[in-house]
Amino acid sequence: MQVKRRKPIVVRRAPGRPCQARVQLAHSVRHAAIGRAGIRALKREGDGGTPLGRFPVRLLLYRADRSFRPATPLPVHAIREADGWSDDPADRNYNRLITLPSPRRAESLRRGDPLYDLVFVLGYNDRPRIRGKGSAIFVHLARPDYTPTEGCIALSRRDLYAVLAEIRRGTEIVVMA
Repeated sequence: MQVKRRKPIVVRRAPGRPCQARVQLAHSVRHAAIGRAGIRALKREGDGGTPLGRFPVRLLLYRADRSFRPATPLPVHAIREADGWSDDPADRNYNRLITLPSPRRAESLRRGDPLYDLVFVLGYNDRPRIRGKGSAIFVHLARPDYTPTEGCIALSRRDLYAVLAEIRRGTEIVVMA
């Protein structure tokens, strides 16, 4: 029996808006915010760029205190109080989920705002990890005004759940200029 390959979810820069994008789903196009530096072919830690390329969706993170456990074939992790993501290139756990506090620079995943209530972790710079090439590239909730991200892709809650409905094991996000 042959398995059909699913089409990737495609993210393209919005015409005339370097910090916004259009996300192509199976039957619709959704609005998104991207990095403040736009889409970058040569991504570096802290440059504010959204990396160009094809990335598998590795993991779904969610806030159990704010929403239900999403139904998905992906691995799922409920964000705990001490969960963080290492963004320090000198850390041996660079670009990985870690426990806080950390002696190195890291971002808390348990934010006061709703941006990380639902997060898709993309397989960017993770196999292998290259120090300084960039970390914490996620698909997450957007601010109401779609202000630029630090390099992630951000959508409205409704649109993020539309993405969730299309995600299968092996789904890839393709970021194009």
